[in-house]
Amino acid sequence: MALSQELLDILVCPQCKGELELLGNSAALLCSPCRLKYPIRDDIPVMLVDEAEKIGQD
Repeated sequence: MALSQELLDILVCPQCKGELELLGNSAALLCSPCRLKYPIRDDIPVMLVDEAEKIGQD
């Protein structure tokens, strides 16, 4: 079961309150400004900054 569009519309990044993008494989939500990837486990988004993966480290 995939995430509903209603849920995706209301979810925001817990760090910056910005919009999230569902990645193509539906395994994570991406916050571009924070460069954080929030995992989706068993169709449940894990919206904890401590659980997010930092992407594109400089």
